[in-house]
Amino acid sequence: MNKNIKLAVAGAVLALSATANAGIIIPAGDWTLDINGNVNAFANYTRIDSASGTRGSGNGSDSLLLATAQNTGNNGNKALGINTGLLPSWLGFTGTTRQNDVDVSFTISMQPNVSDNTLQGDNNAPLFRQSFLTFGDKSWGSVKLGKDIGVFASDAILNDMTLLGVGAGAAGVYGNAGGSGAATTLGGIGTGYIYAAWKGQVAYTTPNFNGFQATAAITNPNQSAGTGNQDRYGFEAKASYSFAANDVTGKVWVSGATYDVSKATVAAADWVCAADSNGAITSPTSACGSGLHTLVTGNAGTTAHSYRATMGDIGANINFAGLGLTGYYYNAKGAGTTFMGNLGATAAGARRDSDGGYIQATYVLPTKTKLGFAYGISSLDLANGSDSTALVKDNERYTVGAYHPLTKHLNIVAEYNQVESKSHSGLKNDSDTYSAGAILFF
Repeated sequence: MNKNIKLAVAGAVLALSATANAGIIIPAGDWTLDINGNVNAFANYTRIDSASGTRGSGNGSDSLLLATAQNTGNNGNKALGINTGLLPSWLGFTGTTRQNDVDVSFTISMQPNVSDNTLQGDNNAPLFRQSFLTFGDKSWGSVKLGKDIGVFASDAILNDMTLLGVGAGAAGVYGNAGGSGAATTLGGIGTGYIYAAWKGQVAYTTPNFNGFQATAAITNPNQSAGTGNQDRYGFEAKASYSFAANDVTGKVWVSGATYDVSKATVAAADWVCAADSNGAITSPTSACGSGLHTLVTGNAGTTAHSYRATMGDIGANINFAGLGLTGYYYNAKGAGTTFMGNLGATAAGARRDSDGGYIQATYVLPTKTKLGFAYGISSLDLANGSDSTALVKDNERYTVGAYHPLTKHLNIVAEYNQVESKSHSGLKNDSDTYSAGAILFF
């Protein structure tokens, strides 16, 4: 099973007292092929308790309120869906071999969707999140080249208990009734951590020094929303220490990232997304997305500028006698909220501060059912000087979940998620999502 699927299983399935197994192993000459992945689906019901603000698209909209906004059409106070959870259904192929005293491997994966809420039910294209190779040796470490999960904040999502479930953003467009749906739900993304995303990278990981390990990577320079030409790669790094003493196991980690963000000039005659305060060029005009924004002309335009986005985090996980505790915190400048670089600065280049984190407690019953509670929040401050008060102020989430390993590979999941979103202007959305489903690893 490839490294990131193993991490997801170790962080989620093992915490449920299930066993992390390799996938379907096929010897093939000098190579060993591992076919692995998961299939999951959840029935989701979202009830809107109150809604005074519109729901942002997550692609540059000033609102970006993750709690569901009330729909003015039918069923305006609820949203229904049968969808994939936070972890998409997954089919991965990993090949490994050892040649000339070097461990060599490749990983290619794809992530199909369950369904969306459109008439055809198949408008969401499958994802392709991994395509990378590695080579190395336990004596000097390993090198990775290709597309894989980002280094910064990856431990935050891999330790999130909703990785086996739904978390925030269930039916429709992250919960908006009548929407076309999204490939996955949000879990704790935007309500406790920034999404690590899937990035082209060249990464080096050190050998394991009695539990201590570090990774440094250069990444594609275009990870921040609305960037123009870039003159350097992004840089991400992390260090972790894993420990085990008697019946106590745990891990402590820190990570960070820095990106140079360059905004191109937007002329007054250019088409822009009306809700986009970042002045992103949207030619062709369909780049705003159907129904997500209004297209306008005669925009005042913006001048080219650049700034540096920086972010750092710290987290810890400890497990003892069935009890699991996780704590996580991040702080950033110019990185925005929910997705890296989203709403990170004003149209004039003034950086916005953001921070957040989550706490999580789980307990495995004698029946092997795991019960969990989590609280998470992500906050975005206004920039110094003139800024839009329509910006989201914070997205806050409470999660209660039950996860039961029906078999060694199959887990039955039930979750309740409450999300409250507030803007700096005082608007608020408040919604509750009930989810039930199953996830099977192979």
